[in-house]
Amino acid sequence: MKTFQLSAKPRTALGKKATKALRNEGLIPVVLNGGSIIDLPYTGTLREGEKIVTIDEARGKGLITTDLVVANDAVRKLVYTPDIFAIELDIDGEKRTAILKDIQFHPVKDTILHIDLLEVNETKPVVIEVPVKLEGHAEGVKAGGKLTLSMKKMKVRAPYTAIPERLVINVDNLGLGKSLQVGDIHFEGLELVNAKNAVVCAVQLTRAARGAAAAAAAAK
Repeated sequence: MKTFQLSAKPRTALGKKATKALRNEGLIPVVLNGGSIIDLPYTGTLREGEKIVTIDEARGKGLITTDLVVANDAVRKLVYTPDIFAIELDIDGEKRTAILKDIQFHPVKDTILHIDLLEVNETKPVVIEVPVKLEGHAEGVKAGGKLTLSMKKMKVRAPYTAIPERLVINVDNLGLGKSLQVGDIHFEGLELVNAKNAVVCAVQLTRAARGAAAAAAAAK
């Protein structure tokens, strides 16, 4: 996975008014999730920008998240691309690693309103969508069929260091009228999260292929 350098600063001024002021300055509010799970009530010291989110009130469990702010121009190459990245965060000199979890866009202007990041490490598995790339020349295409890609991205679960930039699938043996489902595909070190019967790609019968098949059948 490629890396992306991103500078961020802790955000302490929260609420709608403060958020609107940030956006007017060309800044984007960010929440860094995936922090430490803690026992409640918490007796430790929170760093600037950190807050506690209760995740299990009955068992007294909480999660530390971090509110940040980044420059809009700094995330354009992170957001407007099909590539996936391991984000190397620099929070006032502190280094942390994350992946992009979610982005909220303005419904009309399509500008970025909010970003959610997920902190990662080399051992903790994460779920992320990875672009799919088909390679090879399908047998069904040679017979006149049309290769279609139904799933441009697939969800995988693995430590972020094991996740590739692309999931490359060879289609050389894919025949006319046949398809590849998620359950047919395996990648070492990766767990595919999508439904096993979901179609990834297929070779569809075209009119020309149907005509050729009918002509061949009639000639017998």
